[in-house]
Amino acid sequence: MSKVLELGYIGFTTTKMDEWHKFATECIGLEVASDTTDDCLFLRMDNHHHRIAIYKSNEDDMCYMGWRVATEQDLNAMAAKFDEEGIEYRMASVEEIRERHVLGLIKLKDPSGIPTEIFWSPQVDVMKPFHPSRPMYGKFLTGSQGLGHALIRADDNEATYKFYELLGLSGSVEYRLTLPNGAVAQPIFMTCNDRQHVVAFGLPGMEKNINHLMLEYDNIYDLGISHDAVRNNGIDVALQLGMHANDKLYTFYCATPSNWLLEMGFGEDYKPLAQEHYVGDIFGHAIEKPGYGLDLPL
Repeated sequence: MSKVLELGYIGFTTTKMDEWHKFATECIGLEVASDTTDDCLFLRMDNHHHRIAIYKSNEDDMCYMGWRVATEQDLNAMAAKFDEEGIEYRMASVEEIRERHVLGLIKLKDPSGIPTEIFWSPQVDVMKPFHPSRPMYGKFLTGSQGLGHALIRADDNEATYKFYELLGLSGSVEYRLTLPNGAVAQPIFMTCNDRQHVVAFGLPGMEKNINHLMLEYDNIYDLGISHDAVRNNGIDVALQLGMHANDKLYTFYCATPSNWLLEMGFGEDYKPLAQEHYVGDIFGHAIEKPGYGLDLPL
């Protein structure tokens, strides 16, 4: 059965292209691809042509998520599943396929209207090893786990779950958190590979398509250097350093130039064989700068 293998790439629009260039290179360590233009910033994390694309715009939000399948046959099988379920989609044009640096692409929307792309065969530039924009002790954790994870908006949790289940993801509620107003949040986490989760949803009141994107280093020194760079540049830290209960990832959350959050992490090492849920994190993640949609009692 056809299923997606990873969150392979992701795209964002921004009104602050110059700020993004500085943030991505000086604070995170991402490499700027050689064919970046004034209107499109391609960012590398490994030997793929790019993992992140930032587009000059009059909006600041996530504009698409790209999910990888193994082969062209799997792409066609995914299209057949959409036909069976009555889900609208279209095959991308030759120009759109070239813009994404892949060999095939389906375009559709998830139940909340978030642009979603299914692709096969990304361009991998093995002749251009990843070269971070600042010195790094290690590299980003990608490979079969994809680029990281994203917490996205869901207008209908049940419909959203069914959609991503159709793509081949699985998961469930992993936290039960009592909010300051007395309401209970039960975010849902789903995965399709060895990363503990690749997409999450279920937080109330989200205005943007995305709350945060998580990128993971494979060396704790690089997480610390990123943390220092964020603070030295006066960037808001929404949640302080801490360790999550579900994936045992050591992380902090900072504001991007587009006012959604980037979670930088290290050390994920837990994926239970059976479903578990938690009511808080192991330590840290204290709220430092509220107002970014994660004012939660972790």
